[in-house]
Amino acid sequence: MKYDNLGWKKYLFEFLTIFIGVTLAFALTTWSERKNKFESAEKTILEIRNGLKLDKEDFSLNRKGHEAGISICQYFRRFINGEAVNRDTIGFYYQSLTRDYISIQNKSGYESLKSKGLELIKDDSLRLEIISLYDFYYELIEKLEETYAENQYHQSFFTPINELLAEFMVFDKKGNIIDILPPTGLSKKEKNLLMTYLGKIEGNRKFTIQNYLLVEERIQHLIDYIDEEIK
Repeated sequence: MKYDNLGWKKYLFEFLTIFIGVTLAFALTTWSERKNKFESAEKTILEIRNGLKLDKEDFSLNRKGHEAGISICQYFRRFINGEAVNRDTIGFYYQSLTRDYISIQNKSGYESLKSKGLELIKDDSLRLEIISLYDFYYELIEKLEETYAENQYHQSFFTPINELLAEFMVFDKKGNIIDILPPTGLSKKEKNLLMTYLGKIEGNRKFTIQNYLLVEERIQHLIDYIDEEIK
């Protein structure tokens, strides 16, 4: 009987030892997986944050380019109306009048997040902010700059404007525009066409600037959100 008790206790001890060992191993594995997921999520969020800062700078440069384009439209409007303007830089202004911009976007962090699974971001609000910015607002900017026909200024407006002003242009020996003479010989129709083109370019640039300001604001909001999340 004493032997049976000793045997039972031995088997119980072995069972408990195995059970505790398996339980601890499972707990350790679970903890390790959670730790790896947390580190992966934090690394991905930081990558997104770094990309957002670069995007904000690039978007700001494009916005300032459109702001300069508006000033150039207003310059040529005064020039065509016969007002006195400084013509020293008129060649540069003319080349910049229909300048296009491309939308440079750093999406590597977001693409990494999607490949790992969006659910890696446990904060629902943060996850929705990220998805909304990249899948809606970034696409909006890209379409405005690269696919929306009226915003392809060189393609849509350079040729008709050039045809109206070509006879008034002055070139140097290298073929660079150094001056544009006052276009006093334009008919009323031709002058109105020019004014229409300038108005369209200016209006579209203003609309694009408004969207850049909106997206820049949302980028900064997301950067601040991420900074709070990783503190």
